[in-house]
Amino acid sequence: MTNHPLTRKDFSNDNDVRWCPGCGDYAILAALQKALPEIGLPPEQHVFVSGIGCAGRLPYYMNAYGLHTIHGRAAAVATGLKAMRDDLNVWVISGDGDALSIGGNHLIHCLRRNVNLTILLINNQVYGLTKGQFSPTSKAGQVTKTSPRGVSSQPMNPLALALSSGATFVARSIDKDPAHLANILKLANQHQGCSLVEIYQDCHIFKAGAFDAFSQKNNRAENTIVLEENAVLAYGKEGESALSFDGDIPIIKENGSTELHKHDPSNFMAAMRLSQLSFPEFPVPVGVYYQSSRPVYQFSNKVKKERSDLLDLFRSKAS
Repeated sequence: MTNHPLTRKDFSNDNDVRWCPGCGDYAILAALQKALPEIGLPPEQHVFVSGIGCAGRLPYYMNAYGLHTIHGRAAAVATGLKAMRDDLNVWVISGDGDALSIGGNHLIHCLRRNVNLTILLINNQVYGLTKGQFSPTSKAGQVTKTSPRGVSSQPMNPLALALSSGATFVARSIDKDPAHLANILKLANQHQGCSLVEIYQDCHIFKAGAFDAFSQKNNRAENTIVLEENAVLAYGKEGESALSFDGDIPIIKENGSTELHKHDPSNFMAAMRLSQLSFPEFPVPVGVYYQSSRPVYQFSNKVKKERSDLLDLFRSKAS
C-alpha cells in the first residue's frame, strides 16, 4: 500500500518498453499512466488483462497486476476475474483483431451483460504483431499482405457494435492527443458498468499515417469534433463550423446558426448517428458518444459462495 500522493512513477516499472519506433502504443501507455494517479486507487487495486497482439504487451509495462491471455479471450478472462474479485479495478487491453475477430463473441456478451470492466479497444486497422494482414476494421480496398488486390469487404464499426450490444459507456479518442485520451480513460473507468473506448492508434510499420489526416495536431481542429455534453458539434480553427442533423441526415452548418444539434450522451439514437459518420465527408467525433445507467452484472450467490471458498483455500496454510 502507498502512503503518499500517487504519481505516474507509481504505475511504471523497470521493464524496457519494446514497441516499434513511432508506435502509438507508447502514447497510450503514457496517457494511461497519467490517468491512473488521478483515479486514486493504488497499483495493487488495478489488473490489466490483455489478449494477443501488439497491445497485449501493455501489462508488462505497468506496475500493477496483469494477465497476458490468449487470442481473443481477454474479455472472458476479465469477466472470470471480476466474478472472483469484484473489489479489483479490471481493465481489458485489446486490439481490433483480438477483440473483433476471434474475440468478437466474448466482447459482445461482456457488453451485453454490463460487466463492470473498462475495455480499451486499440484500433490500427491492421494485424501488426503477425506482420500486416488485414483486420476486421481494415477499410475496403486496403492493400495488405493478405489482400494484395485490396480488402473486398466492408470494415466493422466498433462503436456501432458496442452500442448495439448494450454497452453503457462508449467513447473514442486518438493516440496523438494524450491529454484528451487520459481524460476519456478516467471517465470510462469511473463509469459503473461496461465501458468501451476505441482508440485510433498509428501502426508505424504496416499502416503508417492511417489517421494523420485528422489526428495530427496541425489539422485536428478542422477535422475532429470534441464531444461535450449540451454543446454544439463545433469544429474548425475558430470553431466556425458545426455538424447538425436533419432527421437522421448529417449536415454541415455555420456555427451560430439557429437550431444546431447539441450533444446529449444519454441519447442512444444520436450516439448511433454519430458512430455512422465517415471521414473525410464529415469530421471525426472524439469523446463520450453514449453513457447510460443500468444494473451492473451481478454474479450469482453460487459464484459468490465458490469465490469465498476459493479465497479461504488461498488463505489457508498448507497441511
